[in-house]
Amino acid sequence: MYTLSIETSIAGAHYLNDYQGACARLHGHNWKIKVEVSSGILDDIGMVIDFKDLKDIADSVIMPFDHQTFNDISPFDQMNPTAENLARYFFREIGRRLPQHVHMSKIYLWETEKYLVEYTE
Repeated sequence: MYTLSIETSIAGAHYLNDYQGACARLHGHNWKIKVEVSSGILDDIGMVIDFKDLKDIADSVIMPFDHQTFNDISPFDQMNPTAENLARYFFREIGRRLPQHVHMSKIYLWETEKYLVEYTE
């Protein structure tokens, strides 16, 4: 089994609904995201997936959130934009776009340098 990963980052703001505390107010973070995929199959030239292609797929999901207020973007206009919900959304949406032989293993989402969510299915 091969495991590959790429990292990317965005700056974005959110506020937490039904939360008692400062995070109920609009605030921003510099989010770091690590996308981890796996496969036991290599293509004709010996790759699971080209790192550039994986980065492009991840960016197609993640970059629309860059320099935005997450609460204004679907599905987070209806769902609380917690780090946990963001991680699950990114995991599933990136997974839907991967070639059939490549599987999402895990996503890591840092809200700050010290606060991290890991999500897998």
